This record gives sequence, structure tokens and C-alpha cells, in this order.
Amino acid sequence: MTEPSGETAPEAAEPAEDLQEGTPGAPAPAPDATEEPGTAEEPRSADEAADVADAAAEGQAADAAGPAEDDTEDEAEGGAEVGAEGGAAGDGEAAGGAEGQAADDEAAGGAEVSAEGEAAGGAEAAAGDQAVDAAEPAGAAEVGAEGRTAAEGEAAAAAALSDAQAELAAQRELRARIEARKAEKGGPVAAGAKLSGTAADLLAAVRAVEGGAASGSTLYEVPEPAPRRPAPGAAPAVTVRPPAPVRAAAPAPGTTAAVREVLAKGGAPEALAGQVAATLGEGAAAALLDDPWQLLAVPGVRPEQADGFARALLGPACGPDDPRRTVALTVWILDRAALQGHTALEIQAVRAGLAGHAVPDPESAVEEAVAAGAVLVFQEESPEPEEHAEDDEAPEESAPEEPASPVLLGLDRYAMAEESLADALARLARTVTAAEWDGTELERAAGAHGLVLHTGGEASRAEPVALAAAARARGLRTLVAVHADDGRRALGAAGEDAVTVAALLSGTAGPGRDEEGALALDLLVVLDAPQLDVESAAMLVESLPDGCRLVLSGDPGVLGAPGAGQVFTDVLAARVCPRIASRLPDPGPLGELVSGIGAGELHQVEAPGKEIVIVPVRDAGEAVHRTVQLVADSVPRAIGVPSEQTQVVTVGHGGSAGTRALNTALKQRLNPGPGRFGGYDVGDRVAYAPAPGRTVTGTVLSADAEGLRLRCGDEAVLVPRERVESELRHGWALTAHQAAGTRWPAVVVVLPGDAAGGLSRPWVYTAFGRAERHLSVVHGVDQALPRAVAEGVAPERTTRLRPLLETLLAVPEE
Repeated sequence: MTEPSGETAPEAAEPAEDLQEGTPGAPAPAPDATEEPGTAEEPRSADEAADVADAAAEGQAADAAGPAEDDTEDEAEGGAEVGAEGGAAGDGEAAGGAEGQAADDEAAGGAEVSAEGEAAGGAEAAAGDQAVDAAEPAGAAEVGAEGRTAAEGEAAAAAALSDAQAELAAQRELRARIEARKAEKGGPVAAGAKLSGTAADLLAAVRAVEGGAASGSTLYEVPEPAPRRPAPGAAPAVTVRPPAPVRAAAPAPGTTAAVREVLAKGGAPEALAGQVAATLGEGAAAALLDDPWQLLAVPGVRPEQADGFARALLGPACGPDDPRRTVALTVWILDRAALQGHTALEIQAVRAGLAGHAVPDPESAVEEAVAAGAVLVFQEESPEPEEHAEDDEAPEESAPEEPASPVLLGLDRYAMAEESLADALARLARTVTAAEWDGTELERAAGAHGLVLHTGGEASRAEPVALAAAARARGLRTLVAVHADDGRRALGAAGEDAVTVAALLSGTAGPGRDEEGALALDLLVVLDAPQLDVESAAMLVESLPDGCRLVLSGDPGVLGAPGAGQVFTDVLAARVCPRIASRLPDPGPLGELVSGIGAGELHQVEAPGKEIVIVPVRDAGEAVHRTVQLVADSVPRAIGVPSEQTQVVTVGHGGSAGTRALNTALKQRLNPGPGRFGGYDVGDRVAYAPAPGRTVTGTVLSADAEGLRLRCGDEAVLVPRERVESELRHGWALTAHQAAGTRWPAVVVVLPGDAAGGLSRPWVYTAFGRAERHLSVVHGVDQALPRAVAEGVAPERTTRLRPLLETLLAVPEE
């Protein structure tokens, strides 16, 4: 499960933001001291002291220009107080609105569902809880948290490295391989948009393109086709799985100590020393003394905090137009945009963001960042106008000129990922040996093409799974990959062996690899494809050998990937491969409700088995109280789904009914305790983020000197004690991005009044679609729900994958 970048790891990060937790003017919570102590206001905890450390994994906070934002908190709770507050910096407003668009749906205060309960289900809207309670008890089982014993967990953890270790090392290995392949080309980056020439030439090209004096081709060159590996004829005799990667070495004690001294000198909290040393490397202390604004590279640090730190170190020598400051701010703006899903930003948006941070000359600042190589400039070429045969009789009419493609700025890591992914997808499309396969439309398309897209809802997942089984029967090496462990277990129950994308990339699951690092596969089927961010997708597709078939399957209506990019959306829009739309409808009242939402309509649905229940509330305090009552009592007793199989989904982390407030109240009711182990007790339900943008749920088994031991699905996981604070959150309540890719027997969606601004059709579609048997909607947003379903389009992401694919795989017009 993910959230993103949009929303990431159990929102292991709480970035500092300018907004308060609740939307201004939102109704205040109504605490109930007798029944639900602590539900109306979350007590401050150790989370606040380490919010900057938390922000390292947060994928969704952005400097929003609007009133509602994901995971936004006030400065006191969100970030490190780095040095004196700097007046030279701006107030943190986003880059021309592009940065402030929250890619995930989570708004800083809550959630949504219209006041009309019958619109969502037609089942006891006015009765609320009583509608659930009135049903006959179904003998709800009290599902305990027992799984493996603590001893078994320790043995498992000792026998294998954690997912995070494997994943991080695998990413480094695959990125190195991608870079090596690019270097072999001996020219500009493939699918090109990378700059070439000297810094002066580059700056001149930027000015010429913007002024219309030159075309975008001055900024890049069309690359030569990538060299192709020979297509494998059969499985290699021996496949070699890479050795288990080791954890990256921690910064040397001397490095951390030196950084601590510099931070103290600049008035910054010494607690940041470890993060700074890990981010900037061995020379971190010297780098900070030379360029204090490099502190902005540490997740969670804001420009005004870095400005105060710089003034404390440099004194009058620093100013708002200091080139070191402007370059760091430009990179920071693009980093923040990536958290919202953008892989690039229009140059005007970056300039606007710089102006918002008191940069006197944003245009020169952008040029300085480009000249320094900190950012890259792109502009896609517009298609050449068709030259008609000479026709002397035709009247001379000048056709209206199409607007030039916008000039974009981006960071190297995302540029390389998009270009590598485009090259790899084109390679698969061109190297497959077409074959005539009998069977369904999807099977015939997969036989004839190397790249196929499949769209549909939950029921349609059976079609690509059947394709995998049929291909395996044909003797092909076939694998199904899913986003979350829950999806893997669901397929396993149906007899299909599957792995998660993260486990496949890390090498802890899936087939072996050949000498070049290619996976030993002839067909890879990826479910939940909308959850692929561009970097993960690039590593995945680059790992497939020539001649391998790739089928990407998913529901285009759900929220996008938590990281940067929109791979599935871009490939769909490029129209460079077959697209098979499923005709299988999702069954039952829940399927009917969710299908209507996807079409922009909030239907009244008959729910005779109480599949859908609406619980109206007046304010956020009542929303928290009702949610706890539903999870702990009503749903288990009336529906027969125990609390352990009921998931709460809300709009954001902050606010009076965000994940923090809900998790505090749910813990007090379901597993009260003092939080002996860093705020956690044995039996606590947790959301664990082994990597940014990836969240898994589990239960605390035990704790020892090494850290917390969890049971996540069928696996025992050790979270080292130094990473507990940054990678772990309580998990009774999640955001919709964290919940994407996973389903539960019962789901309670919480929509208090102050969450209306965070609603969109994809958010509602995703949240409501997480329920398998029962959906309760804690409703307090009046007409915001039907309005969001009808009109609420998720913010668009600025990416480059679509034009790159259209250039590489352009289909000549007949």
C-alpha cells in the first residue's frame, strides 16, 4: 500500500507546512470525555519532536496555495526549527500552483461524503449506527493478533534481510545498470530531452526557445536506438539470483559529530545530524559551511529554516539573491513537485515559486540552476506541418500556428527514469515474436504484441490472471506481480502464485536473473499498474529481456501512484499499443455503487444485506466517536466482520478526524496501553513504510534491543529501533493512497465537514472501492460528496513519458 507522492509510507513523514491542521472555519470537535477520551484532540507525542525525520518518507505534503492539503500541519508540528526565522525567504507558497496540487487526495483536515446517506447506499441513512445494530448478530469472531510467536519472528528476521534493505540495494544496482547502458550509447540521453553543449550554449538555447527564435530541437537530439540483447529462445540452463544486498553503511561517527557542530553553530537542532550526514555524505560538514542552503536537501527542512541557518553561519554575506540559495531553492521546488507526482514543471511555475520565496530575479535564478547542472531543460518537438503538393489554384491561407510545447524543468533522476522506461517499453514492443494465440481478446492481443494494456475494475482482475495461466500452459515462463501483499494472498487463494513488485525488484521473490540482470521471464503480468511510479516502472521494465511480453492491468479510475509519474495513464494516452477494456462488472451493491462513481454519478443503491450504511455526523468530534463505535462494536456484531478485518479510511493525516486522531481513539478502545515501545504496545495495529511510497499493515508482536518485531501478513518483520520513529505509524486508520491496492472485508470511510476540500472523484472511487462486503460512510460533508463525484477531477501531473513514447513508437497514419 502506498500513499503519495503523493502520499508515502504510513506517512512516516510529517513535513512542515504553512497551513494549520484543520481548515480555517472548520467545526471544532466535540470531545466525549466519558466514552472516548482523547478522540477529539490527539495528544502531542514523540512524533512532533521528530517531524523532520518523519518527513524523509512523506510523499505528499506540498506547499499548497489552496485551503486544503494532504498531511499539512502547522510549523510547530511539521518540521525542524532550523535557525532563526528568515525574512528573506517567502512564505512557502507553491510553484505557480503546480507544486500546491496534492497528488494524493489527502487534505489537511478530513474527508467526505454527502449528507444524503441514501445516495451512497439507500440503506438506513437516518438510522446510522442503529441500522447496523438492528441486524441480527452474526457471531462475529474475535480474531486475535496471535500469529507467529516472538521467537519465530526473531528467527525469521535473523534469516533474511528486511524488504527495505533488499529494495534499496536493488534500486541502486538497477540504476547503475541503467546509467551504464545510457553511457554505452555515446550520445545524449535516449528519447532525448537532455541538454548538451556548454553552460553558455545551454543558457542561450533556453532563451532562444522561450523567445521563439529557435525550436525545441536546440535543446535535445534524437537518440540512436538502444542496442538490443538477443531475444532468449528458451530458459537459461542456470539462472542466478543476485546475492542478498546489504544495508547501506551508516554515516561514520566522526562525520555525524562534525555535522552536529556545524548545526549547533548555525542554530539548527543537533537531532538533524544523522539525516544531514546520510544525505550529504562524508563531506557533509564542509559542504554545509561552504553552502548552508544544502540543508534543504534534507527532507522536511523548509526554505525559511535554511535561510535562518545560512544567516547564522554567513552573517551579512548572504542575501536572497545568493546563487547558492537560488540553486538550492530551484531544486527544492522540483523535489516538492515530485512529491505531488510531477516529473517536471513548466519553467513559469518554477519562476513563480522562486518569486514566492523572495528571489529578486527568478529568470536569472533558473538560468543559474541550469548552468550549474542542478536542473535540466526540456521541450518536446512539435510535429512538423504536412507539406501539400503544389496547388497553384489553392488560395494562400496561413494555417493557425499551434502553440509551442512548454519549456519544462526537471531533475536528472526523473528524466533518466522516464527516458529509460520509454526506451525499455519500445524495446519490448519491437523485439517480441508475434504469435497467434487462441482464446480471449486479451490472450490474442498478448500473443501478437510485446506490450498490452488491460483496464477494468476488481472483477476484471480474473482476466489477466487467466491469461497468465494460459501462457504457462503454452510453456512460457510467466509471472504475475501485484502492488500489495493483500493482492498476492488473494490470488494465492485462487491458485495463482504471485509476487509483489517490490519483492520482485529487490530479488527476494520471483525468478532468477541472467548474467545481464534480466529476469528469466517470457511474460510478466502486472496488476494494480496505476500504482507504478516512474522509477519503479523503469527498473521493472529494464529488467525484462528482449522478446518478453508485458501486460499492464489496472483500474484507471483509482488514485495514481504515490511517487512521481503516472505511468499507466501516460501509456494509455500515448495509444502506442493494444488497449483491452474489460466488460466484467463488479458484482453486488458495492460494485454498482463504485461503478456509478467511476462514471461520475452517485447512485442510490439498494443494499438489502446492509452492504452500505450511512452514518450522518455533525462535526469531527462526533465523526471520531462514531467511527470507534462502528469498528469496535456495530460492524462486528451486526455484519459479522471482526475489528481486525475492518479498515478505517480518511482523507488526511492531520485535522480533528485525520489518521492521527482516529488512531489515537481506536488504540484507546481496541488495544489500550502506555506505548511502552516507542509509543507502541504488543498487539497494536501498525502501518509500516519500508520505503517511501510503499505501506504495509501489520501487528506488533514484540520488542527487544534490536527494535520492534511485526507480523505483516505471513511474514515476520524487524523494524530497527532507529527506524521505528520514521517508518512506523499506527494503522487502524489509513489514507486512501495508503489503502490503494488492498481490500478489506469491511471499510469505514470517514468524511467530516472540514475535509470537503480534499475530495475528488478518484479519491471517492478508491476509498469506497476498498470494501469487499460492507461499507460504512461516516458522513458530514453535506453536498460535497456528490459534487466531488460529478466534478472533482484529480490534479493533472506534469510528465514527459507520453511524448517520449509517441516519438519512439509512433504509428504511421494511413
